[in-house]
Amino acid sequence: MKPAAFAYLAPSSVEEAVARLAEHGPEARVLAGGQSLVRLMNTRLSTPSVIIDINRIPELGTISVTDGVITVGAIVRQRSCEIDPRIAAGVPLFSEAGGHVAHVSVRQRGTVVGSVAFADPSAELPAALLALDGQVVVRSSSGERLVDADDFFVGPFRTSLADDELAVAVRIPGTRPERTGSAFVEVSRRHGDLPMCGVGSVLTLTPDGAVETARIALCAVDRRPVRARDAEASLLGAVPGTDRIAEAAALAAAAVEPIGDCHGSASFRRHLAGVLTRRSLQTAVTRAGQENPDAR
Repeated sequence: MKPAAFAYLAPSSVEEAVARLAEHGPEARVLAGGQSLVRLMNTRLSTPSVIIDINRIPELGTISVTDGVITVGAIVRQRSCEIDPRIAAGVPLFSEAGGHVAHVSVRQRGTVVGSVAFADPSAELPAALLALDGQVVVRSSSGERLVDADDFFVGPFRTSLADDELAVAVRIPGTRPERTGSAFVEVSRRHGDLPMCGVGSVLTLTPDGAVETARIALCAVDRRPVRARDAEASLLGAVPGTDRIAEAAALAAAAVEPIGDCHGSASFRRHLAGVLTRRSLQTAVTRAGQENPDAR
């Protein structure tokens, strides 16, 4: 099939882009990498009357680090983030999660912010952003606002973005104090497929080996990426031994509400949530105890 007819706009500034969004509202779609949008348009599951191509806006193509916070612009490709040494050093979980996305050819074109804004509940990068307490930078003709990742995702392929708003960047606080480790693990039917379950964990240990902070996020096991907050709370102040990690994993599995499909039943996905949470936590603990945290 071919896409339905549409008008094509290519603004050269963010101001122009948000003005066009305000003008065309829900009839418009933003094009960055196009790895999801173009596929939907070709099958006519999405039929926007206006496409706003933001690839000619230079300010959206940068990765920057300010006071330990990494900002990734809206047209930065997933592969660029995956191999950027600043991201590998500052937020290694994000690099590791990015390496699981589809195939290299897809990551060379797909954008980080596009994946976040598409809000596929099975996608790795939204879950990684959630585990890292990241934020989405949102711009409209009325100004700019920061949206916490936990408030940005509201349902399957649904976010809190208004029709006239553009996600211009994501911001990710660095996670490299001493004794911090992270890990992203997943299971998929085939290499490059969306996972049946994915889990990202970030742990910081005290000098005596107890858990000081814990963040755990899961994808593909609920209607949006979710934080396992009961599991996180169960780890705080405790030495993360085998039993404690198993308890946290059970709490994570109990908290999700998977939807079964042809790739895996709801009960199987819940089982995976427990298994992969345990694996992610065990790896994060090991990495937190190494001289070079997150060494892989």
